[in-house]
This record gives sequence, structure tokens and C-alpha cells, in this order.
Amino acid sequence: MSAFSSLTHLECSKTGERLPAGGLMNLSPAGAPLLARYDLEAAARTLRPEALRERRSDMWRYHEVLPAPAPGAIVSLGEGMTPLLAAPRLGARLGLSRLYIKDEGTNPTGSFKARGMSVAITMARLLGAEKVVVPTAGNAGGAAAAYASRAGIEAHIFVPADAPPVHKAECALAGAFVTEVRGTIYHCGAIAARMGPSRGWFDLSTFREPYRAEGKKTMTFELFEQLNGELPDAIVYPTGGGTGLVAMWKAFGEMEALGWIGSARPRMISVQAEGCAPLVKAFEAGRPNAELWENPTTKVSGLRAPKVLADSLCLAAIRESGGAAAAVPDEAMFEAQREAGGAGGFLLCPEGAACIAALRVLKERGAVGADERIVVFNTATALKYADMISAECPVVDPLPEEKAG
Repeated sequence: MSAFSSLTHLECSKTGERLPAGGLMNLSPAGAPLLARYDLEAAARTLRPEALRERRSDMWRYHEVLPAPAPGAIVSLGEGMTPLLAAPRLGARLGLSRLYIKDEGTNPTGSFKARGMSVAITMARLLGAEKVVVPTAGNAGGAAAAYASRAGIEAHIFVPADAPPVHKAECALAGAFVTEVRGTIYHCGAIAARMGPSRGWFDLSTFREPYRAEGKKTMTFELFEQLNGELPDAIVYPTGGGTGLVAMWKAFGEMEALGWIGSARPRMISVQAEGCAPLVKAFEAGRPNAELWENPTTKVSGLRAPKVLADSLCLAAIRESGGAAAAVPDEAMFEAQREAGGAGGFLLCPEGAACIAALRVLKERGAVGADERIVVFNTATALKYADMISAECPVVDPLPEEKAG
């Protein structure tokens, strides 16, 4: 533990075994994700809401509950403190009077993945990694490439061949080595895991290292600030690998220990695609774990995650919060994209739009109330999916007197 960070150790999410935080580590000895733990009593002495007014404006303002031991260790591009936007016109269409959108598309690299990769690359460099590997549906790869470049680390990215072209271009522009895979992110992960050890690549896959979740949890600390010391009634979150869902649930416990909040929590609501919904299926069946989703059909890359490594953690967060899970068809996501754009100027990615589409179903079920404060997370900018957006426009000829110009 340093004066800057109160990190004390890592903990196996399955067995509770304590492990030192001083080396490069992937899964625990039990094969489960590792969680970073802190001396929250010590952190509470300086990490107070009123003290934040004088701090840096990015997510590293919460440095006591992040793992970097000193300011000079941080690899940053200015991530975090994304806007929380009221959506009254869109909410009125959905019958919801207090709808907000947390727009993660304003992050560096255009998605919430910037948060996790800032912390993961910070710690990877600090602990001696010279090369990293990331299997990705798109956004995580772009973020990993950018932050690895910032840190002077070599990045290897495995991406499905049918992922949006902009994601591959983003990785290439940042100097990463990009390999396309004829399959899903699950197959990308298998290849990365097989090739990585012999090549000295440290694996930054979702939940295969402890620190990506630490960056994602800062979304919850920001909500508290932006809602003037309160939390929403429900958080609606598009769930692929589930890092954000688990990270935010972890953050609530830390915030309570810091004295910021009491025992009340928002309901965590997970949204997936009908063509790939392993968590929704497990939730509805009452199972503690999710099975591999065979042959996913959704075209939305961020939701095409057929196997969730932290499935038990995701399902526990949903159930312990009194939350829910819902799946929507791709067509509904694309319709919701246009609806959100036309009713407030929101540039939602398909994953974020999935949450808007799901809200109609959730309201009918009684999972959300008309007057509750509801926050939807838009995890990336729509511009990263421009090739999936139809924008047919009329074409006209110039006026005769203007042709000469």
C-alpha cells in the first residue's frame, strides 16, 4: 500500500484466497477471476466527496481505490468523467419521467473500454509486461492498442473477421498487431490463450487480469458525484463480458465502506441480444452459472459474447440487487438508435440502444417504474458502428445557374 493507493492484495472471487498484488497475474489458482482489495479505512481519510473539488478531472481522481502506487505510474489519455445527460423527450416516449444516459462514447477511443485499459495497462507496465494480448469484439482492442502505445508496450489484438472495420482500423492506427479470426470473441480468446505464453504476451482478456474492472468501477463513483450524492433506482447496462456490471456492484460495497452511501443499492439490470443471451437464460432459469451460447446470431459485436468468464459474479450482482435481465432482437436495437437520436441527439451504439429497447419490456414487466430515476449506460459512440447504420438520403442536382461554380 502507498500513500497514493490503498491497494493491499488480490482476492480469488471463488474461494476468497488472498494473493499478493506485486506481480503479473491472470486467474487465481482456482481458475477464477481475481479482485483487487483495498484498505478502505485508510482510503476514507482522504477520499471524501468534498475533497474531489480540488482534484484532477478524469477517473484517476479516485486514486485511493485504484491500484497505481504513484501519479507517475499512470497511463492515461484523459478517460472518465463522461456526461450524465437527462433524456426527458426520450423518457416521455418510454413512459419514464426520470431517464438519464451516461454517455461513455465521449471517452478516449470512443468507448467505456478506455477506463479498464487505462488501469490494466498501467499495472501491466508497472509489473514488467512488455507485450500484451487482447481478444476483442472491437472496442476493447482499440482501447488496448491506444493505451499500450501510450505506455510503450507491444499489443497483439485478435478480432472476429466480421467485427466493424473501424475497430480494426483503430487498432492498426495505434500500432498494434491485428489478426482477424473467422469466429467469435470466444474463438479469439482461445487462440490468444494458446499462442500467448510462448510469445511472452500478458493476457488482458476480460476478467483474466484483476485491473480492468477497477477502471470500470469509477463509473459508479462518477454517478454519485453527478447525482449530487445520490444513486439511481436502477442501472440498465448492456452486458457482453460483464466487467462493468461486476465492477459497479463491487464499487457500491467500497463506497459504503468509505462512508459515502448506506446499504441501499440500485437494481442492476442486464441487457443482452436475443441472439446471444447466456446471462438472461441463466437468470430466468434460476441457475448460478451461464452455459456457452452456441452459434450466436446477433450482429452487434459488443453483445456477441457466448461465454462469460465471470458469469457467477454477474448473476450474483443482478440477484443481490433485486435486478433483472432482458434480451432484445437486433432490429429493436437499431430502431432504438434512431429513436434516441431523434428524441435528444444521443449517438448511441447498438449496445446502448439495446437498453433503450429493453426499457419498454422492463416497464411492462414492472421491473422499472414510471417515476424512478433510471440510468442507461451508452458504452460507445454510434460513430464506431457507422457501417451498420443505414442513412439513405435524397440526391438533387445543382440549380442551372450554379453549375458553373
